[in-house]
Amino acid sequence: MASRDDVMARAADTESQTQNAPEQRQVSKPEKIKEIIPMSNFKYDIFLWSLSILVDLFFREVHPRGAWRVPRTGPILFVAAPHANQFVDALILQRVLRSEAKRRVSLLIAQKSVHGFIGWISRQNGSVPVGRAQDAAKPAKGTIYLPDPIDDPTLIRGIGTDFEKEAEVGGMIFLPSIKGQAGSNVDIAQIIGSEEIRIKRAFKGWLPLSQLTGRDDIDEDGHFKNKDVKGCKEGFEGSKYKLAPHIDQSKVYQAVFDRLRNGGCIGIFPEGGSHDRTELLPLKAGVAIMALGTLVEAPDCGLKIVPVGMNYFHAHKFRSRAVIEFGPPLEVPAKFVEMYKNNQRRDAIGGVLDMVHSALNAVTVSAPDYDTLMTIQAARRLYNPTGKKLPLPIVVELNRRLCLGYEKYKHDERIVKLQKSVKEYNKQLRYLNLRDHQVQYAKMSWPIVVLTFLYRLGKLLLLSVGVLPGLVLFAPVFIAAKVISIQKAKTALAGSTVKIQGKDVMATWKLLISLAVAPVLYGFYSTLLSYKVYQDRLWGHVPDWIPIWMVFAAGWVFFPTITFAALRFGEVGMDIFKSLRPLILCINPTSSYNIHQLRERRAELSAQVTEVINTLGPEMFPDFEHTRIVADHHATRSDSGQPVSPTQLNFSFTKPDRSGLSSPASPTNVHGHRRKDTTQSSRAIPKNESFSDIGQVQMFATRPPSRNRSRSSSSGGGFGMAGFPISGFTSLDSKAGFDEASKKIREAMRERGEIRRRKSQVYARGGTMASGNKGRKMFMNGDSDEEGTNSTVSDKDM
Repeated sequence: MASRDDVMARAADTESQTQNAPEQRQVSKPEKIKEIIPMSNFKYDIFLWSLSILVDLFFREVHPRGAWRVPRTGPILFVAAPHANQFVDALILQRVLRSEAKRRVSLLIAQKSVHGFIGWISRQNGSVPVGRAQDAAKPAKGTIYLPDPIDDPTLIRGIGTDFEKEAEVGGMIFLPSIKGQAGSNVDIAQIIGSEEIRIKRAFKGWLPLSQLTGRDDIDEDGHFKNKDVKGCKEGFEGSKYKLAPHIDQSKVYQAVFDRLRNGGCIGIFPEGGSHDRTELLPLKAGVAIMALGTLVEAPDCGLKIVPVGMNYFHAHKFRSRAVIEFGPPLEVPAKFVEMYKNNQRRDAIGGVLDMVHSALNAVTVSAPDYDTLMTIQAARRLYNPTGKKLPLPIVVELNRRLCLGYEKYKHDERIVKLQKSVKEYNKQLRYLNLRDHQVQYAKMSWPIVVLTFLYRLGKLLLLSVGVLPGLVLFAPVFIAAKVISIQKAKTALAGSTVKIQGKDVMATWKLLISLAVAPVLYGFYSTLLSYKVYQDRLWGHVPDWIPIWMVFAAGWVFFPTITFAALRFGEVGMDIFKSLRPLILCINPTSSYNIHQLRERRAELSAQVTEVINTLGPEMFPDFEHTRIVADHHATRSDSGQPVSPTQLNFSFTKPDRSGLSSPASPTNVHGHRRKDTTQSSRAIPKNESFSDIGQVQMFATRPPSRNRSRSSSSGGGFGMAGFPISGFTSLDSKAGFDEASKKIREAMRERGEIRRRKSQVYARGGTMASGNKGRKMFMNGDSDEEGTNSTVSDKDM
């Protein structure tokens, strides 16, 4: 994996390529120029609409969050990460931006992918092909090693190599990945001979140094413990490697500059390629060069950088979920542009990369490894004592905050002990083949468990009637997609230095196989149906007056409908089927003891997790009590000693910065104003996504998201964003709480109804133009103030 220094040094070469573009010039108002790779809006919309159907079929839920932050006009550079789903990431990003922000975006796509169907689609959408060194890397002859890793770490010597023919200055050397750890790479600075080259900077870290020396006296930071030994381990025969040629990116940068100067949008995945890791890869320098180069050519173009978090829940699985989160737009500081123009490009690029990386950390969830991520997710479930299903954006924000806390306190004895206990709990769940939320079935009495089991079994049998026909008809597609996607994952893993299991390509190939095989299969079934009707009128059930072509056309409607019905029924049926096992365990006397023990263990762990978070939370976030996400059910009194009702607990909070400290207790929007102090932000929000004080209504605040098609939380109630405070997420465990919720609902509905009636009366009066304008202004201002002064939660968040 490339380090920050590797990226920065390679940027020096890349910058020089931009000099091949037209001479830098400052213009006060960018003029429309002819683009190298133009975009057709009509083709873009048609293809995006067609392929979006696949997104709705593959994903159970795609939840946009904070899309209101995306400017509706002007040039934007979207930086999206992590790149965990290959081509699907691009499709989802384009779809969300078109539907929620009304923006079309040209994406940078790997040159090796611009072939066949994918290449044809990318050309229609105005995508910019980019050549990547890792795509052109090929195994080279011989092996390489470091003859003097301590005194001369940039000198590489080969055994049986031919650097003069196979390597080139400006090219790159790639080391192989080992046991899930990405291999390192570095640029070639000089070719000394057929068996000697000099690299631009030394390899760093334990893995590459051990690969190139064979020594075992290297610590985790890449330092040699025994510096008296200068060379490699005795008998070491070197490491295998790959060589990549120098890639000229001048046309790529020119195409990007042209699109941005014309007020368009560019989307880039700055990690450089898709992967299935749990943390962000080092960002490539290209994103900084694109932003700085555009501002040098057109300093007044108003370029914004918008970070986008691609947060998936089991990205490679069918009917999974995703949250696409947009961060506040960033402006490149003028000092970086001046530094870039004054040949201080390394520092300028580094400053922009730090800014982008910080922004991406604020909209993504990063963990050091998969086991840690699973532990953090388990802790998040244990920290929710009510057991209620939280909306996806809240789940993402809880994961993010827990990751921040873990990174800071991971060596704390309390965290180490708790992590061990949570891992053991997860192990017990896997042993019983249960999920965490299913442990709660142990609360139910034996008769209730039996009745619940029989009821769900009956529902499952009923749903199977609608599932089996479509399942049988569509089985060839499922099987082909499964088998081929696994093969492609293995192929991608073998050719990558950053992938762990290659799961990032599986969803893409499942969609591509379905897109290719399903029409053939439907055509085959329609042909068989037409032949049977032609032969004997389908055993005499089809009247003679119906023509064969109509039967064939009806087949193209009937068979996809059967498949879609099976998909919907099967989705519900699978959820019911998974819930049967814990019920069986509760019924079986030999197993019920284990699940009851597990429930008791869960209660203990939940108390421990809550105690640790409530203890360390205020240390990391000074406004923790004011900004907590999940209510502290033990805090029942206010500072004045008066009882506090559940609806009075405040759960709004702000985004912590990189240092781990939260921002000021009074959240501000991207313009630096509180939402209640401005009406502009309220006008930008669709009217049906803002409700008076609706965030304090308990029933709405705790309602889980439905399984409809993609929803947006663009109302600005994004948790953890530098936006607006969100009101309490409380429970309905008491009659008083339910009565309070009902009262607030009635008040909100009554208030809105009164406003509508007053508006209707003003319009019906028809008085003078002045009085009419005055009345409309009064009610519009009242509506805006109402939306601006209250914490809101989008109805689509529920």
